[in-house]
Amino acid sequence: MREPNDWRLINQLTYFTGVELGWRRYRVFREGWDHDHCEFCWAKFAEREDSEVLHEGYATQDELKWVCGPCFEDFKDLFGWIVVASPPDPVM
Repeated sequence: MREPNDWRLINQLTYFTGVELGWRRYRVFREGWDHDHCEFCWAKFAEREDSEVLHEGYATQDELKWVCGPCFEDFKDLFGWIVVASPPDPVM
């Protein structure tokens, strides 16, 4: 639940309002990159099997910004995010 002066809100309103997000399985952005963080609470997203990391969440279409499920629920109305269908996982 979001508090009036929520510690997770820093400066995101300036760049994260009205963006499109889709539920996705986390994948590394590029070689040498091993994790990302929720834009709000800093929960860690990673591919590795570890109970300390998240493997799925809401991501921008370019998968550069990630939001965990709880933060998405807390801030979706404030930010007016547009939820879009996620692309299918690539066939290996």
